[in-house]
Amino acid sequence: MHSFLGYSTKLLKSESTPLKSFSVIHNVFQWRSMSQSTSIPKKQQRVRDHGFDDYMEVEKKIRKVLKFQDLILSQPSSMLSISRLDGLSRRIGFKQLEAGRFILKFPHVFEIFEHPVQRILYCRLSRQAHLQIQQENQALLAQVPESVTRLRKLLMLSNTGRLRLEHVRIARKEFGFPDDFELSVVLKYPQFFRLFDAVETRNKYIETVEKEPKLARCAIESAREREYREKGADAENIRFSFLVNFPPGFKIGKYYKIAVWKWQRLPYWSPYEDVSKYDLRSLEAQKRMEKRAVATIHELLSLTIEKKITLEKIAHFRLAMDLPKKLKEFLLQHQGIFYLSTRGNHGKLHTVFLREAYKKGELIEPNDLYLARRKLAELILLSPRKAKVDKALVTYRRDGEDYEMDGVKRNFVDNGFDGFATQNNGKHGGESEPHLDSDIDDDGASDYSDQDDKSVRVEGDRLTD
Repeated sequence: MHSFLGYSTKLLKSESTPLKSFSVIHNVFQWRSMSQSTSIPKKQQRVRDHGFDDYMEVEKKIRKVLKFQDLILSQPSSMLSISRLDGLSRRIGFKQLEAGRFILKFPHVFEIFEHPVQRILYCRLSRQAHLQIQQENQALLAQVPESVTRLRKLLMLSNTGRLRLEHVRIARKEFGFPDDFELSVVLKYPQFFRLFDAVETRNKYIETVEKEPKLARCAIESAREREYREKGADAENIRFSFLVNFPPGFKIGKYYKIAVWKWQRLPYWSPYEDVSKYDLRSLEAQKRMEKRAVATIHELLSLTIEKKITLEKIAHFRLAMDLPKKLKEFLLQHQGIFYLSTRGNHGKLHTVFLREAYKKGELIEPNDLYLARRKLAELILLSPRKAKVDKALVTYRRDGEDYEMDGVKRNFVDNGFDGFATQNNGKHGGESEPHLDSDIDDDGASDYSDQDDKSVRVEGDRLTD
């Protein structure tokens, strides 16, 4: 910089060639601006990928169904009377008279039946839903040894080798940990984990007993090895590179290509490596730390069951793993590696996907727990027309219509429930056709929030888009 200023000053003092001097300075400044433009921009607009967004629209329905499942399973005999359905559903975020319409959309998950003794309508889970829950629980228990390895690697990603128990508990579903992982995983394997209370914060922490060098291998390193063996690419070119797949419609300019090419070849420290011994004040060290943060989030997503996690849950590990403050802007810089979706909860929830792990909306390498969870999505997406619903018990009608029970006319709204009617054989002139699919595409505009302390199913805190 000093040499450049001295050279420019000497040119300005020269009286013989003033125009030439200014042209040289202009060319130098233009060269410097062009060289600075070959770096990945800090702020970028999100380019939507409809494959991931459609995936999140199904997840939105799954979260609401899971809340209803937990509500029904918490009742005696795992069934809930229709008269209490509307009142209890408001506790989990449903609006008035919304619960009846909601469960009628998914007859493959919920069943409506008449109690043989009390002669009133009840709601319970279908046989297929019970089988799905049983399959998921079996898959969860079968992969407990893998959960131990995932938790060890998760703790090794931390700078201090410890994480808050509450933060791990909030993200237990994403990492495939059982609900009682504190007992079945942490305390059951004292040779790997230690649970203690911090004196200064009075919070419980999980700490790794010893870091295993064999586990300090990132998933991206295995992907590079496969890439090298399959395509035979130059080892030096892919030594520090990531698999990049930009979303459709993403504009890639000339200088952006150069910036990505330079960034792919930039060395960085492994997320499992201790960086406290390095001097991080230089510009080169800061660039390496930024790329190390990308590798850390990549490894964090690789440890999850579905290769996705909410941005709000990643933020819980930000300080422990040296992640940047503005995570959303940071992830948007690397849209070829990650995809940030705002679908699924009216833009209040941000879900981060690992792009290389998905193809056409499906996980490329599915596991048993993932397949068991997708069974519920299949039941939700099944058409209500294919469900075997007892027409003598259940019909779907408009608000305020009357129905007859035991010879007495009653009103749906007066009973605190909208959508159900019971009919006695022989007391009606004709049967009305059920319209179970009339609102199949309507999600009811619920204002519920997924708070991890209010429900067994956790989907994280919310951020405004």
